[in-house]
Amino acid sequence: MAQTVDRSERATPDARCAVRHTNMTYTFPSYPTREGWEARAEHLRRRILTSAGLWPLPDKGPLSPRVTGHTERADYTIDNVYFESWPGFFVTGNLYRPRSKAGPFPGVLCPHGHWKQGRLANEEMGSIPGRCISLARQGYVAFSYDMIGYNDSGLQVQHKVEDDERTGFFDNPRGYLWGVNLLGLQLWNSIRVVDYLASLPEVDAQRIGCTGESGGGTQTFLLSAVEPRIRVAAPVNMISAHYQGGCLCENAPNLRLDTFNVEIGALMAPRPLFLVSATGDWTCNTPAVEYPAIRSIYELYDATDRVATHQVDAEHNYNRESREAVYGWFGKWLLGNESATPVKEQPFTVEPAERLLVFPNGKLPPHAVNGPQLVDEVIHAAQEQIRSLRPADSAGLQAYGALMGVSYRYALNAGQPPACELQVEATGSEERVSYRLERLTLSRRGSGDRIPALLFVPARPRGGALLVHPQGKAALMAGDGPGVLIAGLLAQGIMALAIDVWGAGELAALERDTGQDHFLTFNRSDGALRVQDILTALGYLATHTPTVHLVGFEVAGLWCLLARALAQGVSHTIVDAAQFDCENDEAWAAQLYIPGIRRAGDFRTAAALIAPGRLTVHNAAASFPTAWCRQVYGAAGAPEALRIEPGPLSSEAIASCLAGRG
Repeated sequence: MAQTVDRSERATPDARCAVRHTNMTYTFPSYPTREGWEARAEHLRRRILTSAGLWPLPDKGPLSPRVTGHTERADYTIDNVYFESWPGFFVTGNLYRPRSKAGPFPGVLCPHGHWKQGRLANEEMGSIPGRCISLARQGYVAFSYDMIGYNDSGLQVQHKVEDDERTGFFDNPRGYLWGVNLLGLQLWNSIRVVDYLASLPEVDAQRIGCTGESGGGTQTFLLSAVEPRIRVAAPVNMISAHYQGGCLCENAPNLRLDTFNVEIGALMAPRPLFLVSATGDWTCNTPAVEYPAIRSIYELYDATDRVATHQVDAEHNYNRESREAVYGWFGKWLLGNESATPVKEQPFTVEPAERLLVFPNGKLPPHAVNGPQLVDEVIHAAQEQIRSLRPADSAGLQAYGALMGVSYRYALNAGQPPACELQVEATGSEERVSYRLERLTLSRRGSGDRIPALLFVPARPRGGALLVHPQGKAALMAGDGPGVLIAGLLAQGIMALAIDVWGAGELAALERDTGQDHFLTFNRSDGALRVQDILTALGYLATHTPTVHLVGFEVAGLWCLLARALAQGVSHTIVDAAQFDCENDEAWAAQLYIPGIRRAGDFRTAAALIAPGRLTVHNAAASFPTAWCRQVYGAAGAPEALRIEPGPLSSEAIASCLAGRG
């Protein structure tokens, strides 16, 4: 049962006004059982893939690798390579191979950090070519590849927002709606690098590792979290409980709503993981904080020998000492050495930068795309994927819901709470001529959210309706009494619950510091908060009656349509589609900005999840997916349960529908 408390004192502030951010100190949760952790791990992997726009995974086109330069040295060779992660979008890098013919060899991905020279950086604090030369000499095939926008990749797009005037796709609301972001594009590049290495005859696809520093460390642990082909990982100078990364390539909307990098790093368990840290950066606490936390997960697998740490007394780096420690770890798990003792690095000579460039003359292949073209291409691929999954029968509908329902739920990050999680503050009650008016504040246990509500209860209730208006509950009143719709419902014996969702009514004055860097990485969008408030109110109303209806007015009808797909036990949903242009991404960004919602199938997926529940959509624009919805309801065997009208319904007509007369 929901917990009800009478309170006359002033209500506490809504906890959603406090925002999460990258520089907070986060605490690793306790996971007493392996089963509990594995359930959490599955949630986190889905969180990563959906926030990266990679659920469901895009179709993998041909890599079409090309070698544009070759260098031979006494004990290793270097190929300058590019291949396509998307048609016309290139992964560019250098492939270092042993001269020995005794393969197959382990393969190692070497993403780099935010060095000024990217994969070509050769400094005392870090040398990517030096690392790869040393790995090749030790018997690995190593591939160092550009962060998007660095070196050769910079001929197509730029990495930083301030450099993006020419190619522009950063911090793009349209891209975010479709799950297109720099982190996701880099993660997809890394997945395709695994494909590339695994395709080489001299590489043992069962022995692939990954190691990178700083931003490359982020790439390492994100890839390791979602790619089981990574058998050994060494993220260097990145995993921290008090800093989560400062670049767009390390942050995507929704990624860390309920987690942080230490949990993500623990997803490597029980595969071998090596944490390299430094005393002079944000990994200074790793031996005492982050390493023990991750080790606790390895304990659940009886695999503590597969996780280790090494800290160097230095500033932010991937210096020689760090590299030698990683060589030892990789040697044990990929070469079969008896121990993980650091391997001494031999002197190396790095080739001139121009010799390592894939496109030294700055000329790209003729089919190369730029940033905006890439965004269009990825969005088009997502559109085609959704169309290809369109359900035509009951089995197709079930399969669609199982697949696209995941991305939909993670885009909205909302759910209907059970009664045991509800908290209700009763702030006043009045007995009136034909009904009782209760003033309430609804919340979920432990969340700190607060939803002002009015509950109108007739003498003999026979069902209830949740009413949501973009101006809040006051817009449904006539002075101090019920408005037309509420009065009509009360006359039919239907109780009415009117609420103020986030940003409406009493909550309109609340503010969040949305200026925090990567705000949407750590915090839900306003639209997602409103959907959650609707679901919370539905959960509360369900504790009063088994027959629950949902009605949304103006743009709140769209919020209700999205929420209904995640609700249980709703009898009839009536929503105003507000003549919303469903095919216009600018309209979504301006009126219904929820990152990932279009990638998740928007109202099309909502209809698939609602069917065969009774749904009435009115005031629908020509762009509303009417044909899709009708096909979905046909597949569900309930075409009569769907009604879509181009014109608006009056309050009287809505009341009549809910009373079963329309």
